[in-house]
Amino acid sequence: MPKTSARLLSLLSLLQARRDWPGALLAERLGVSPRTVRRDVDRLRELGYPVAAFKGPDGGYRLDAGTRLPPLLFDDEQAVALAVALRTAATTGAAIREDAARALATVRQVMPARLRHRVDTLRVTTVEPSTARPQPSVDGALLMTLSAAVHAGEVLRFDYAASPPEDAARPPRRVEPHHLVSRGGRWYLVAFDLDRADWRTFRADRIAPRSPAGPRFAPREVPGGDVAAFVTGRFRGADGPGEWPCRGEVILDLPAATVARHAHDAVVEELGPDRCRLVLGSWSWTALAAGVGRFDAAVEVVGPQELKDAFAVLARRYARAASGAPGAPGV
Repeated sequence: MPKTSARLLSLLSLLQARRDWPGALLAERLGVSPRTVRRDVDRLRELGYPVAAFKGPDGGYRLDAGTRLPPLLFDDEQAVALAVALRTAATTGAAIREDAARALATVRQVMPARLRHRVDTLRVTTVEPSTARPQPSVDGALLMTLSAAVHAGEVLRFDYAASPPEDAARPPRRVEPHHLVSRGGRWYLVAFDLDRADWRTFRADRIAPRSPAGPRFAPREVPGGDVAAFVTGRFRGADGPGEWPCRGEVILDLPAATVARHAHDAVVEELGPDRCRLVLGSWSWTALAAGVGRFDAAVEVVGPQELKDAFAVLARRYARAASGAPGAPGV
């Protein structure tokens, strides 16, 4: 490759790496004079790259957004990352499968032959658990609307198709949108519900926004300060971020390696060749006891007492079910 062309690619790569580059620093990184940098910037502009100059004590350049897309520059790692992202886009729950395929085809056309070969040889297969239910897709335009409301800090009004259904005569929900979250193939809006004065997590596929948007608001902090921990806590049945609301400890007559394969986020400690300690959590004590029962082994409950009581409740229920007797309320 001619020296000038190689230098142009290096200059373009530097301009993409950060917003503002002082001219002197660019010259130092490229090993050329500031005058050569100015000439190379002019060549990039002729190729269609919108390189803007900014004034200041040092002076410099930035790569601005343009009205048309000039040839793209990807290194090998970026090309692979982009191909993986586009080929797995359908698993995010957004209705963008065809758009992602077209985007990958468009990007592939402007790649050098070497990178096209790497992308073409990449095969990605996403396997969902056999028990997983099909997840509803979310229109990309809706995700953009919700994201724009989060970014603008404007109150969002929307109708919500809840389950069980809400009263159709109810007024629209009014929330302060804070985060758009993807979890398990579904999209959720984390927001502060103004009418309920509490934080809520809404499924995006059930949201029908209304116009116009409400007034701007001063952002609140999500409880705990960590949106990922907050959402995880809500799905675990907790009021905020943190551990499972119910947590217990048992000893199982099974090898630790066997239990660990199915323990998810539980803690497994080996006590012997065929014995281990299991510390795990759940959203209720009966659910916790039932979760332990799936290991099909002798169980010793270490604690707490609520877990022992839950085992007793389940024992009575299962005994009734085995005998064919009708169940009693609360038993």
